Amino acid sequence: MPDYSTDFDSDNQLAIGRPAPDFNLPGVDDRNYSLDDFKGRKALVVIFSCNHCPYVIKQENRMIVLGKEYMAKDVGFVLISANDIVNYPQDSPANMKKRAEQKGYPFPYLYNEAQDVARAYGAQVTPHVYLFDGDMILRYRGAIDVDMDNPGDSSGALLRDALDAVLAGVPEKITDTRTRAIGCSIKWK
Repeated sequence: MPDYSTDFDSDNQLAIGRPAPDFNLPGVDDRNYSLDDFKGRKALVVIFSCNHCPYVIKQENRMIVLGKEYMAKDVGFVLISANDIVNYPQDSPANMKKRAEQKGYPFPYLYNEAQDVARAYGAQVTPHVYLFDGDMILRYRGAIDVDMDNPGDSSGALLRDALDAVLAGVPEKITDTRTRAIGCSIKWK
């Protein structure tokens, strides 16, 4: 994997305006996915996620609603889990597959065993969102929404607003391109 360290900003995350780091990871559907699988779309949302984190669980329905809505608008969506499964077996690929089937994930759910992709993006927590435009340039990163404690709300306002700006061709209108992702820390090996 290339060295992306020059693409980080002061908080050790991929900087706005930088290209999407490549990946090639297995999905729970027994297929491998790479960044190339999402090129040619109007945008790409990469969310670092997992099964056990209560913050992910609170926002999981929002991810599914947003995924279905924006995949219909030619936006790629992908979830990536990079957690250490020795100490967190509930995040294993077998359990990821069960979760994706139970919840009816409309998007690929990938496992990053080596944790290199999570490091290349500067992912710190789950859920941690990275939104790229059609040229695979980072336009937004951070949280799905400011109100994660209302599980019935499927608005996903922060991500939705950023997606709408990117799809309208005006990413400069994203109010805050870097919001604070709140969640469980990625479980590094």
